[in-house]
Amino acid sequence: MNNIVTFGEYMLRLSTPGYSRFLQSDEFIITFGGGEANVAVALSNFGENAFFVSRFPKHEIGEMAFQSLRRYGVKTDYILRGGDRLGVYFLETGASQRPSKVIYDRADSAVNEMDGSMADWDKIFEGKQWFHWTGITPALGKKPQQAVVAACKAAKKAGVTISCDLNFRSKLWTEEEAQSVMNPLMEYVDVCIANEEDAQRSLGFEAGKTDVEGAELDESGYYQLARELKSHYGFQTVAITLRESFSASINGWSAVLHDDKDCQDPVRSTRYEIHIVDRVGGGDSFASGLIYGLLNKKSTKDALEYAVAASCMKHTIPGDFNLVSVEEVEKLVQSGGSGRVER
Repeated sequence: MNNIVTFGEYMLRLSTPGYSRFLQSDEFIITFGGGEANVAVALSNFGENAFFVSRFPKHEIGEMAFQSLRRYGVKTDYILRGGDRLGVYFLETGASQRPSKVIYDRADSAVNEMDGSMADWDKIFEGKQWFHWTGITPALGKKPQQAVVAACKAAKKAGVTISCDLNFRSKLWTEEEAQSVMNPLMEYVDVCIANEEDAQRSLGFEAGKTDVEGAELDESGYYQLARELKSHYGFQTVAITLRESFSASINGWSAVLHDDKDCQDPVRSTRYEIHIVDRVGGGDSFASGLIYGLLNKKSTKDALEYAVAASCMKHTIPGDFNLVSVEEVEKLVQSGGSGRVER
């Protein structure tokens, strides 16, 4: 069992029932989520000790957030209490040719006031093996940026492996802002996780002739992107997800991995055609699967296959969290997944 730390914002999710639109709904389904927390929940389900670092308000909504993490076994030892509000996001789930829509209400949330000095990062990383963060957290503002830098420095000092999912969010910052912050942070990163848009907008690297919305992928372009990222930043491992978007309901899903061990030449995983129930958290489920795989599997190729299969399953589950077991993921890896009823 490994000790893994994730750090970021946790949000209240208000989604319309089923596939109904905002304009026609008179109620919302309440759940919680957030990139790094989603990773922690999945890793906890996989049997790891997953610690989430954040800042929640002291009132009842903050307590709801606490309990939602504890329900799935996430360690809340390092969550600070303070601030006035938890960030909120609203979700309208799309179908067929109608895309899903997300509206954020996260200004002045508790974690936005969390700078580098609020958490005892040296203590947090004692006895830990892994630290995961995403590009969403530094996009929240100057104070969260300071916190990410402080966390990365402490993790590196403690000899902890650091992974980053680039996760560019255009509603939080521009490409120029992202690149000015993210490029210097890459010096701390051992495992870089991205898709082609993240790599281009967050770091300025482009993946060949690829049209994701037109479901056209230049596989060689992704291989070259993985090589360039690894060479430029000195990453141990680069993983790039490949999404072919035929519609909001049907996607092709696979990934490319390049590392110093078993995949010294970039390799592509098994490809799944997925019928989507809930796409939110799909990238986070890949990241958690990859972390679990790199810590537990015999080869990095096996880790890649585990990550893609885990994420494939997440797309079938409502909510942000990937609520599947190791056994379920490994069964999909071995069988390819027929979807037959288990009796």
